[in-house]
Amino acid sequence: MKMKIPTIDFSEVNGDNRARALSVLHDACLNWGFFMIENHGIEEAVLEKVKLLVNAHYDETMKDKFYDSEMAKNLGKIPLSDVDWESMFFISHKPTSNISRFPNISDHLCKAMEEEYIPQLVMIAEKLAELMCENLGLQKTHIKQLFNGTKGPSVGTKVAKYPECPLPELVRGLREHTDAGGIILLLQDDKVPGLEFQKDGEWFKIPPSKNNAIFVNIGDQIEVLTNGKYKSVLHRVLAEKEGSRLSIATFYNPASDAVISPAAEALYPGGYTFEDYLKFYNTRKFGDKEKRFGSMKNM
Repeated sequence: MKMKIPTIDFSEVNGDNRARALSVLHDACLNWGFFMIENHGIEEAVLEKVKLLVNAHYDETMKDKFYDSEMAKNLGKIPLSDVDWESMFFISHKPTSNISRFPNISDHLCKAMEEEYIPQLVMIAEKLAELMCENLGLQKTHIKQLFNGTKGPSVGTKVAKYPECPLPELVRGLREHTDAGGIILLLQDDKVPGLEFQKDGEWFKIPPSKNNAIFVNIGDQIEVLTNGKYKSVLHRVLAEKEGSRLSIATFYNPASDAVISPAAEALYPGGYTFEDYLKFYNTRKFGDKEKRFGSMKNM
């Protein structure tokens, strides 16, 4: 499917073209579930440093381990199911950071993530949340306050590489799913493709990001709290024969005790904690989203 991804010039949000930026964002949330943001204000040097350090970490500590895994060794020899062709780890940033618990992560990568990159990304996520509220006629802090719970939002980063795959037709890089949380901001590879989102029943290829644009998609909790107006979207990563794809996805999510609920007249499930949803989601991540919501309503 050849269509142009909605792109928001973040420099317009507080300028003369604010109305245009808000309109693009609203259309993207209503009809796409994903979009790009350019001119977001994070210095290119910071983004390049993070990507360089993550790639170095993968090459030094993760690559050999991945190709020595039983999954990689059995590709093409036995049928593989319920697996993803990815090498990843997850860093929690808020409400508390766990990055120091990863013994192989360099001090340079820790500092780049925790001090230079993530604080700016959180500000972008919170600004997007305000703009979504404005477009929906809600108080601008509605999403932020809802996500805060008693200890502030949950913010974490999935750092992933999708290694070169000799038989990409036999396995997914990452199977089809929607994201459990709120607003997802992705710093991705500028050369290797593979990410696809579903739109209107067809798979839409997301090209590698140019000029360090950040790719954004909506998670399940935004769909619930907007009464289904802004929908989370199925996406997947294809395995690629040439090149290892980099993916640094940061999740701006509700606190574990945040009570997620839309307007009173909503047909969606409500009144559960995000922690309960995650427990349910983790056993049904790759299943049908509507059935997942239906089961939550019956709980």
